[in-house]
Amino acid sequence: FITCLFVLIVVFISFILLHAFPTFNEISNTGERYKDLSIIIAVKDEEDNLDLLFTSLEKLNYPAQQFEVILIDDNSSDNSYQKAIALSRMKTNYLVIKAGNKNFPGKRGAIDIGIQNAKYANIVITDADCIPSQDWLIGYSYKFFLGYDMLFGLAPFFYTKGLVNRLACFENLRNSLLTFSSAKYKLPYSAAARNWGFTISAYERLGKFNNTLETASGDDDLLLREAFKHKLKIGIVDGKNSAVFSHTKSTLIEYITQKSRHTTTSHHYTQFHKLLLGTWHSSNVLLVFSFFLVFINPVYIIPLILKILLDTFVVYKRQAALKYHFRLYQIPFLQLLYEILLIIIFLLSFRKNIAWKQ
Repeated sequence: FITCLFVLIVVFISFILLHAFPTFNEISNTGERYKDLSIIIAVKDEEDNLDLLFTSLEKLNYPAQQFEVILIDDNSSDNSYQKAIALSRMKTNYLVIKAGNKNFPGKRGAIDIGIQNAKYANIVITDADCIPSQDWLIGYSYKFFLGYDMLFGLAPFFYTKGLVNRLACFENLRNSLLTFSSAKYKLPYSAAARNWGFTISAYERLGKFNNTLETASGDDDLLLREAFKHKLKIGIVDGKNSAVFSHTKSTLIEYITQKSRHTTTSHHYTQFHKLLLGTWHSSNVLLVFSFFLVFINPVYIIPLILKILLDTFVVYKRQAALKYHFRLYQIPFLQLLYEILLIIIFLLSFRKNIAWKQ
């Protein structure tokens, strides 16, 4: 009976992932859609990434007079601050700030300084090691125009070579399926700070970052939690070319360490979201381990086969919208590896908090 119940849960949620997933379309860049936007980027030891960041910002398809870029150097140990100053020289819409006395620890404090210095009412946030797509700001402008208080968009990884890259990309894809489908049902629980935005008025109504200090990381998810609890208008940036790309970690240890740090935040989601996600992940993991019951009764192989087929179908149908292109034969292998690593990452997430730039 329990096995059948878990199968039904997986089938039901897989159906939701297929049918509730949003459509990513081209967004018109007519003049009335242009909102004044403040891009805020916290920088810590990012000297090697700043050239590509500035190049991508210069390519944005948006009027320069209607957006500003604020970079906050959070006490870097390299030459990030000096390089940011040099690259922004002669750019009238760029501002580079050295973080001094912060009101909040870690990255939150740097972002808060950026917000304090913003000229415009609509904030868009990314990271210094990211590459925004050309229509990134158009997607935000359109949604802010519709009155949204908080927004988040796609944040895929560059699809390159190696098992760690494949695994990180696959995990990103699976998480994106859940987060965007949940948001479509007005039940958002997670957002990537690489592609995130909100109005200053919403930020102030939520008490800034004061209610999000449970973990060193997770400023994005925990502020989203507060927005959900306060019933603010939360939406997704669904422009076809509004994604923000970044690179994966290069080693498995780095990847697991990063993911366990991020997973720590999930311990502080709302009870409803913890129940929802716990049911989903537990059902998937138990169906994977149903394989070991085959020695008791061969019929237990059926739930695992059904799960693999469903996962493969859902991923194959939705991956293009999420900027991925896994081969059909890769999906079952990565899905099983992903489920096993979820257990390891979840257990490691109970470790003591880690600083945001470790």
